[in-house]
Amino acid sequence: MGVICSIFYAQPQHMHIAITGNIGAGKTSLAEKLAKKYGWEVYYEAVDNNPYLATFYEDMAKWSFHLQVYFLNSRFEQVLNIKKNTESKTIIQDRTIYEDAYIFAENLHESDLLNDTDFATYKGLFSTIMRAVAPPDFMIYLKCDVEKLTRQIKLRNRDYEQDIPEDYLSKLNVLYESFTQKYTHGKLIEIDVNDIDFVNNDADFDNICAIIEKQVNLGKQLNFD
Repeated sequence: MGVICSIFYAQPQHMHIAITGNIGAGKTSLAEKLAKKYGWEVYYEAVDNNPYLATFYEDMAKWSFHLQVYFLNSRFEQVLNIKKNTESKTIIQDRTIYEDAYIFAENLHESDLLNDTDFATYKGLFSTIMRAVAPPDFMIYLKCDVEKLTRQIKLRNRDYEQDIPEDYLSKLNVLYESFTQKYTHGKLIEIDVNDIDFVNNDADFDNICAIIEKQVNLGKQLNFD
């Protein structure tokens, strides 16, 4: 009886894959698991050494502009490196440059935590940067309700995240929905992660892999005797 195995060949052109989603949706965990499975390289969000993140959550209005410019610069540097390195490897990115402007900065502005002048300056900088930015070949959106986001944020136990208001996460979710519905820069799939556990349940992770393989045609099925 034949056994069906998935064999993945090196692509003629390597890819830039990005994972998008709210705080606590599981982007980093999924990126790491996919990278391990397929031999990809992960580009992480600039969180651990970010000099503004902890103070931002203490006083969002004071530090919002500083934080957003820091993230924008970090993400732009990532995109330039991705553009250069995808000639030899597939890279999976934890969060995109689009989210910085269309979701996080937008939310801060709508919430009166980023004033009109700073927001206009930020958007001008973002528009200039976008002239040199190519979109990901493929984007994965992890859709997650606030209840699960809050639960997962508490589980990862970063001190500065423990008091993030649910209302803040809820507003981000609204903007994520709008962003993904209007996204036209390339291929995007939505994966609802509310009722799955791809970190601890192999079947859930395999289902996600099957969706991705189908969408980006990573490989083909071969029969072995």
